[in-house]
Amino acid sequence: MEEKNNIVLGADIGGSHITTALIDLTEHKILDYTFVRKRVDSHAPAEEIIASWSDTIKESIALGDAKVNQFGLAMPGPFDYENGISKMKDNAKFESLYNLNVKTLLGANLNVQSAQIKITNDAGCFLRGEVFCGAAKGFAHAIGVTLGTGLGTAKYHNGNAEDADLWSLPFKNSIAEDYISSRWFVNSYNERTGNNIKDVKELASLYALDQTVVSIFNEFGENLALFLNEFIRQENPEVIILGGNIAQAYSFFEHSLKDNLPKVAIKVSALGEAAALLGAGSLWDSKYEKN
Repeated sequence: MEEKNNIVLGADIGGSHITTALIDLTEHKILDYTFVRKRVDSHAPAEEIIASWSDTIKESIALGDAKVNQFGLAMPGPFDYENGISKMKDNAKFESLYNLNVKTLLGANLNVQSAQIKITNDAGCFLRGEVFCGAAKGFAHAIGVTLGTGLGTAKYHNGNAEDADLWSLPFKNSIAEDYISSRWFVNSYNERTGNNIKDVKELASLYALDQTVVSIFNEFGENLALFLNEFIRQENPEVIILGGNIAQAYSFFEHSLKDNLPKVAIKVSALGEAAALLGAGSLWDSKYEKN
C-alpha cells in the first residue's frame, strides 16, 4: 500500500448517508474509483454509527490502495468542530453521539490520531469545494446558498468557509426557509391551482405549459433576491454560488432574481454533490487550511 502525501480522505456525512472518496489535493479532484456511498441509521447507538462511518472510510481507502494519514469530514451541526464533539440533540439524528468526541472515536476505529481528523460544517464544505475547484475558484470572498428541501447558507473569506446559519432569519410572515425551499413551490402550486405536485422538478416540467408556474418561479426569484440582499449587505461578496436541487431550475427564476439584486456575479454550483467531499478534503490543502 503506497503512501502519497497529496492524497486525503474526504467524507460527507448526512442524516441518512455517508459518502466518502479519496481526494487528490495536487490535481484538485476526486479519485472516482474510490467513491463509496452507504446508508447510516442515525438513530443507532453511538458505537454502530461510528463503525458504519469507519467501515465506509476504510472501503474508499482500500479501493484506492493507498495509505491515508489525513481525513476531512463535512458534518451537520450543531457540533463543536474544533474539538470534535457532537452537540446534536433533540433533532432526530445522531442523538446517541451527543457530547461524545467523534474525532477520538473515529481515530480509534481507523487506528489514527485524532489530530489526523478535521471536521467542519457541511454547508461551509459545499462552498469550500466550489472555491477549491468549482464555480468560486479564484474568488477571495464568496457566499453560497443551497436550495432544496431546506435552505443552507455559507460564507467564505480568505481561506475560511463557515455556515452562515440564516435559514431561520425572520422573513415576511415567517422565516426564510418557509419561502426559499421546495415546500414553498409545492404549497404555492396547490394554493393557486388546487393540484398537487411532488417536487420542483415536476413543476419545472410544466413551465412552458402553464402561466401559473411561470408566476410561481418569478415570485421565488423575488423572494430569493429579498433574502440575498440582506446577506450581500452583511458580506459584500465577489460572487454568489447557488447549489441544491432548485438551482437546476435557475433559468426559470434567473431574471426575476437578477432584476432585484445589485450587480454581483451569480454562478450555479459546478460540482453538485461532489462539492462537500472536495471541500472536506481541502481542509488539508495548505492554501485553504483552517483549523
